[in-house]
Amino acid sequence: MYGRALLKRGRAAFDELRQGIREIEFLADPTTGEVKFGCPEGLAPILPPMIENFCDRHPGVVLDIYEEEWITFAAKLRNRSIDFVLQRLHGRPQLNDPTFDDLNVETLFEDELVVAVGRDNPWRRRRKIELAELVDEPWILAAPPSWNHRIVSEACLTRGIKMPKVVLSTFSTHIRMSMVASGRFVATFPRSVASYYAERFNLHILKIKLPSRPWPVAILTLKNRTLGPAVELFIEHVRTSIPLLSGRLPSSR
Repeated sequence: MYGRALLKRGRAAFDELRQGIREIEFLADPTTGEVKFGCPEGLAPILPPMIENFCDRHPGVVLDIYEEEWITFAAKLRNRSIDFVLQRLHGRPQLNDPTFDDLNVETLFEDELVVAVGRDNPWRRRRKIELAELVDEPWILAAPPSWNHRIVSEACLTRGIKMPKVVLSTFSTHIRMSMVASGRFVATFPRSVASYYAERFNLHILKIKLPSRPWPVAILTLKNRTLGPAVELFIEHVRTSIPLLSGRLPSSR
């Protein structure tokens, strides 16, 4: 019990010393540094253009990305083994939510779920489509209790229709994109991902209204922790890059 208490305080103290060393190294050579952060696989597709641009400007800074679940990210953030988390949250944090008591939450933009097909899919040519018309099409959908499944299920319940015919259940954004590109399948994506990669993967977003729910993309950092200069540099780069990725990204609220 006493050891755990000392270890908890000691971890923070040694982290501050480590950040101090990083700052001295950065002052000595502003072209170097290290950034460790978490980003789930479903959000990671928007990272490459940001990272490419950052690496061009700061080739000596090493970026280390962890792609895991939120519960693992939260533990790593609190034990100071990563610097920050770029996360899509399921709803806006509430003031009395203990999950975020010790975390800073900075919302970058509000995302939303969209339905997409490939450019060779016959539904692409339809200007007006009802969700009920697509339920017998081959769908790719993440399994419950995912946000994707929840929103589609809610939309079907509201309309009094059955759930779509799911032929593949996967969380993998890359698999969904690749299969939808063939023109045979219907799938859901965050608008941020579908909009930016529409041209590369031949995606077309259908004009189907789904329930609107808060889905903020945010940067989470540990309160009262001093971040290294390279980390601050990259976070600022993320802030400024998000609006430039695509004019079709959802706006911040």
